[in-house]
Amino acid sequence: MKLRAPRRLHVLATALAAGLVGILLLTGSLLNATASPSTQQTKSEQARTADLHSAAKPTVVLVHGAFADSSGWNAVAGRLLDAGYPVLAFSNPLRGPLADGAYLRDFLATIEGPIVLVGHSYGGAVITNAATGNPNVKSLVYVTAYAPDEGESVAAANTLGGGHTEVTDHLVLRPFPGAAQGDADAYIDPAHYHRLFAQDLPQATTRIMAVTQRPGALAALVTPSGPPAWKTIPSWYLVANQDRIIPPEAERAMAARASSTVVQINSSHVAMMSHPDIVVKLIRDAARG
Repeated sequence: MKLRAPRRLHVLATALAAGLVGILLLTGSLLNATASPSTQQTKSEQARTADLHSAAKPTVVLVHGAFADSSGWNAVAGRLLDAGYPVLAFSNPLRGPLADGAYLRDFLATIEGPIVLVGHSYGGAVITNAATGNPNVKSLVYVTAYAPDEGESVAAANTLGGGHTEVTDHLVLRPFPGAAQGDADAYIDPAHYHRLFAQDLPQATTRIMAVTQRPGALAALVTPSGPPAWKTIPSWYLVANQDRIIPPEAERAMAARASSTVVQINSSHVAMMSHPDIVVKLIRDAARG
């Protein structure tokens, strides 16, 4: 009998230990089950908050001009995305303000909710035509851009305020299929690209921009613009005081005519590349306005 007692104690201890482990495992499962919905709820609430945060912001549509492409908006687009704005960069055909405006108008019709429409250079003439009559476009932003009046061409807008541009003296013309008589694709001569288009960027950058530039149809410079959206939609305008494509005098005149909120900086024509933070602030001001 004395030999069996320790064995019985051992069996009892083993059973008690197994039971204790089971209780601990069950308790842990219950705790996890209790905590899990709360954790899931927190994550769900965070996701909903993020969605609402994004939904509360208008879609920013960025429109490039001639002698460039949408990559010129990269620094601006990245900052806007980081700030929670939906962003779309429109690929501008560069055929003429009326045709390009109609194309952009159809593009904007696919976007739900409010829109901030931003144009650079010739892209300004395109947004001026595209936004007219679109109730979703809440504000226009002109970044060293054309804001022509009805019947006014880009070439005529350059003469406002008594300024002068050299760009027409340094164009390279190349034919394109289907071009009307006398029309052609116009490029800035790469030898003058840095000095005229982007003198405040590194030459290592502008030499690539010069050989990858997208041309604009020569006819786009002289085609009269349609009814301007800036007559009915609030606008913001960034004037580049060192612009050698659009005379700064013309930029100030167009901004004043449109009753735009104006910011002036010492920049080349490509302010969105050399001063992206200032451009982003202007766009965000327009979005809040």
